[in-house]
Parts: sequence; C-alpha cells; structure tokens
Amino acid sequence: MKKRNLLTIIFSMLIVLALLVPMITSCSGKSADADGVAAAAPKKTIKWRLQSYAGPALNEFVVKNAIDEFNIAANGEMVIDVYTADELVPHGELFRAVQEGTVEMAVSDDDSMASPVDVSVFAAYFPLAARYGLDVDVLWNHYGLNEIWEEAYAEIDGVTWLAQGSWDPCNFATTKPIHHIEDLKGLRMYMFPTGGEFMKQFGVVPMALPYEDVEMALQTNVLDGVAWSGITEDYTVGWADVTKYYLTNPISGAWAGGWFVNSDAWEKVPAHLQQLLRLAIDKSNYYRLHWYWWGEANYRVNGDKLELTTIPDDEWKVVEEAAYKYWDEIAAKSPRDKQVVDILKTYVETMQKAGAPYRY
Repeated sequence: MKKRNLLTIIFSMLIVLALLVPMITSCSGKSADADGVAAAAPKKTIKWRLQSYAGPALNEFVVKNAIDEFNIAANGEMVIDVYTADELVPHGELFRAVQEGTVEMAVSDDDSMASPVDVSVFAAYFPLAARYGLDVDVLWNHYGLNEIWEEAYAEIDGVTWLAQGSWDPCNFATTKPIHHIEDLKGLRMYMFPTGGEFMKQFGVVPMALPYEDVEMALQTNVLDGVAWSGITEDYTVGWADVTKYYLTNPISGAWAGGWFVNSDAWEKVPAHLQQLLRLAIDKSNYYRLHWYWWGEANYRVNGDKLELTTIPDDEWKVVEEAAYKYWDEIAAKSPRDKQVVDILKTYVETMQKAGAPYRY
C-alpha cells in the first residue's frame, strides 16, 4: 500500500471518530437522564439536636410546636429533633454541650445553663426586673439588650446567641400557705439560681435537683414548693396536683430565656434556612406571650387545685426595695452589668411615668 493511500485512510478514520464521540456522549447522557441533563446528586439533610430547659408536658408549648413547624417548612433540607430537660445532658452542663457540639441547639436561660458571660445573671428571673412578659421583649428589642447580648457572646468561642424571649412569671406554689413575709422562712424551694440567691435574705432555702424529680420531692416533703414558674406551668406540668397554695406576689413578672446554637454548626446552615429558623424562633416567642397571658388569668379564676394567697402591699414593698438594692450590687460587678442595670432603671422609670396600663 502506498504511503499516500495509508495516510488518506488514517485521516478518514479520524474524521469518523470525531463525528461519533459527541453522539456516544449524548447517548450516554440520555441513559442517565431522560431529558439529557445529568441527574444531580441528592442533597444531604442537615440534622440537629435541640435540648430545652422544659420537661415533656411543657416542652410542647414553649419550644417544640414552633420547631415542628420549622421542620415542615424546611422541606427535608433540615430537621431539628427536640429533647427535654436533662434528656441528653444534665441541664447545668447544657451550655458546654452546645459549645462542644454534643447538641447543636439549646433553649434555656443563660443563668441555669451556666453560661460564662457576665450578663447571665439577668436571665431567668432577675428580681422584679419585669412586671409583664412584654417587658422582656421590649427591653431586648428596643432598649439595647440585644446588642449587649451579642457583644457578650461574641467573646465566647463555640456558641452563638440568636435571640431572647419571655416566658412566664415567677410565683410561689407551696404545700404551706404564705400570707406574710415571715411565712417564707425555712421554705425549701426549687428555684433558679439568681432568684434563689436573692430570696435567701428572707429565709427561703433554694434547692437544686433534676427537673423530673421535683414532683416526687414535693410528694415526699423534700420540697415545700416551687418558685420556678407561674400558675400556667403549675397546672400544665402537674405541680398543682402536689401543692396547695399559690402566692400571687411575683419575684419577677417574666422569665427571660435564650436560643443558642453551636457556632460551627450554624455557619454550615444555608442563609435561607438560618432565616427560616429565626422566623420559627419569633413564632415561638409570640406564641408564649399570648399562651401565658391567657393561662395566668385562666387558672387563677377557673383553676380548682390551688388556693390563692397574697402578701399585703406594705409588706411586699420590703422585697421590692431589697430587689433594687440587689440591682446595685450586681451593677458593681462589671461595666456591662452596670450598663444593663442602668437600662432597667430607665425602663422602670419610663413605665411608671407612662402610667396605666404600663404600670398601676
């Protein structure tokens, strides 16, 4: 075969191959996807675990309902499983658990979960800082506490604070009647840390134990009562079944609690799901405002398990004056604590000047 003919044959074969390769590729693509577009790999669902401060009966109302709605709206892209108090880790270790990624999210007050920031003392029930649930939302959203909390948690590695919201007031539900301040002496009470520390000066004995042990402790006289909630929770969780009296004087008019996430886990969540979760948090905060406002009045009027008692105003004024003195003691601990106390004082003064319905 002549050299010229051989080159002609080789050149012809190369042309044929050049024409066949795109056809083969196209056919291969159609076998993977009927429309000729390569099928995309399925996205992996983001899975988180959230533990709250609340027990099973309460958790449905204060956390889980909004997270269930988030899971539906996330449409399979993200799922948050909700756990109750102490279910995965002891409550006092919850902050560290979020920091280490043992759980990705927590709902609690900064105080009882041992959050290592100076402002944690103002969470839960800071004595007489709030009269109503709305006070908490206004203080954080309109008086600068959001910015202070963001600043405080920016100094802590591993945990991102997302929001603060209000829960119920703090009243005494007891097995013994309270009509005067003297009646508080010696009462062994299940309480949050700061509220318990404050009430020690009136003879109250604060006690810490696992949430699920509280009802049995009341039944066996290990506890004389709880100062952990308002009357809505007393009925919802069963404490109204094992106590007899409810003191209408509140240590604080609302509990301040936060939503916390592991920082690394949060950064891996797409922006649209971050926004969706923030909306779910807002929904939860809003729901509790009207649920507690309904319940606190309803169970006082229609509840048949607890007898209401009240310490006279002139006696209770001693507790109020002690609270403002306590504020000054806390303010002396750090410049940021002083900043918060100054805001609280300004807020109280504003509400008093505004008059009814803000203050009576």
